[in-house]
Amino acid sequence: MHTDSSPRLLYFSPAWSGGLADYAHEQAQALAKIGVQVTLLTSPAYSKADASLYEQQRTLKTAGAFKSPIALLRKSVFATHLLQNYAALARTIQREGFQYVLFGSYAEYLAPLWVRPLRGLADQGVKFGAVVHDPVRGYVVGPLWWHRWSIACTYSFLQEAFVHEAIELDTVKPMPNLRTTVIPQGVYNFPPAQMSRESVRANLKIPSHVKVLLSFGHIRDGKNLDLALRAMANFPEVYLVVAGKQASSAQRPVSYYQNLAYTLGVADRCRWQLDFIPENQVGDLFNACDGILLTYSASFQSASSVLNVGAAYRRPCIASGGQGNLQTMVRRYGLGVWVEPDSWEAIGAGIQQWLKGIDPPCWEDYERDNSWARNAELVYARFWGNTCN
Repeated sequence: MHTDSSPRLLYFSPAWSGGLADYAHEQAQALAKIGVQVTLLTSPAYSKADASLYEQQRTLKTAGAFKSPIALLRKSVFATHLLQNYAALARTIQREGFQYVLFGSYAEYLAPLWVRPLRGLADQGVKFGAVVHDPVRGYVVGPLWWHRWSIACTYSFLQEAFVHEAIELDTVKPMPNLRTTVIPQGVYNFPPAQMSRESVRANLKIPSHVKVLLSFGHIRDGKNLDLALRAMANFPEVYLVVAGKQASSAQRPVSYYQNLAYTLGVADRCRWQLDFIPENQVGDLFNACDGILLTYSASFQSASSVLNVGAAYRRPCIASGGQGNLQTMVRRYGLGVWVEPDSWEAIGAGIQQWLKGIDPPCWEDYERDNSWARNAELVYARFWGNTCN
């Protein structure tokens, strides 16, 4: 129950779908449950229309939604929307008197162009924090000097950085006022399956007796889908469902993977659901599959939202990546098979191990240790002290 004395938090999350939007929703709900008045500043396209525990202001531009075959036009519109959203954030803080602001994710793009008003607000006493989902900022936009300057600008006004694995953040220059806190990522609360496993498989034309892997979420190069397809060629009893949209035009097109599947002779065992998957269909897909594919490249050093969706449906994974939260969680709780990154042979060995049978994952321990309630408690403690309502 909120009161006039309840702490107020402005939660800035331009993401309207996918893992970042799901994370923002779960974190905002958890913070609201412990007495924080959360106002989510987001896009009109935000997919969590049923959120009831927190206020939503859907006034941001839907950056990235503009489609055009002209790359320069796409990038120009994206940049314009990005700058407009940060300007809207500064106006909202000033107009409504917010003293605490949490960024749903850290992003440095064009920071030298938008940072000044927020840095000024920080100097006036506004406390800013950010969830740093991707602490290693390896995706370089523009010259390296601009990229490094942008990273420093974005960290310059933050007092709190929330990460999912202990790490010394590369802030480019010393940030003595920045404190880093490790927080867990909880299991996502999607609806249960609406259809039977057999019905979903029948709709997808997948035999009932085969093993099925699911690649869920945005399709992008760093997930090594091409290597997984190569590995699949050696396992005629394994099918693959790819469910999600292409991440961006900068990534390999879906047609690349589909053509590769034909070349490798595995196309008849692949199913492509190339669209945003509505929440009420997520459970059906996971229920119809036997495991999830999380074969990230070595540059991936973050947590995986898909792992936490899979945990909700008790689906083990075949996973790879760099040193980070995903590796820690899979190994610590036995959530699946961990393999060497960027190797189709290693993925093949992982599939073989999975088919032979793995020890039951420690689902209950994982859920106990990685809850949204604990996530919210740690964020609360950093913003307002150790006591919550």
